[in-house]
Amino acid sequence: MGEIDLVGATKQALRRLATTVCVISSRHEGERFLMAATAVEAMSMDPPSMLVCVNRSASIHAPLAAGADFAINVLSADQEDISRLCGGGAKGEERFACGDWRDGPGGLPLLGGAQANVVCKQDGLFAYGTHTIVIGRVESVTVGDVVDPLLYVDGRYTRVPA
Repeated sequence: MGEIDLVGATKQALRRLATTVCVISSRHEGERFLMAATAVEAMSMDPPSMLVCVNRSASIHAPLAAGADFAINVLSADQEDISRLCGGGAKGEERFACGDWRDGPGGLPLLGGAQANVVCKQDGLFAYGTHTIVIGRVESVTVGDVVDPLLYVDGRYTRVPA
């Protein structure tokens, strides 16, 4: 019996973990930043807070490490093109070429037509492995009328069956 490849096995396990796709937006020193993320979770309701896991190699990492606030934009099922653009299809400001982007509090980019926009004031950073866990205290929330999020499972995009 050979050794178990824990990295490979973990990747296979994660392919079975359906997650809602979000894009994390931020503004720092006048520049906008955007990245696709599936490692987004509610942390607490007292106080309302969220956590986002960000790879240290991501361009948004430096602004977040410097204390920039951020927004979690929960994508609708029809916003797959935004996820693809932010997941490596474009860099920097080019990531904002798709979607209805508006300035929120402090110029924070917010995506119109998203399932939800959760504006967070950064409230903690914790380094772990290749990533940083960024904690945000929820400052404001907007939600769409219809619940139809973009999901990612087994290496592909899908939606909740009607």
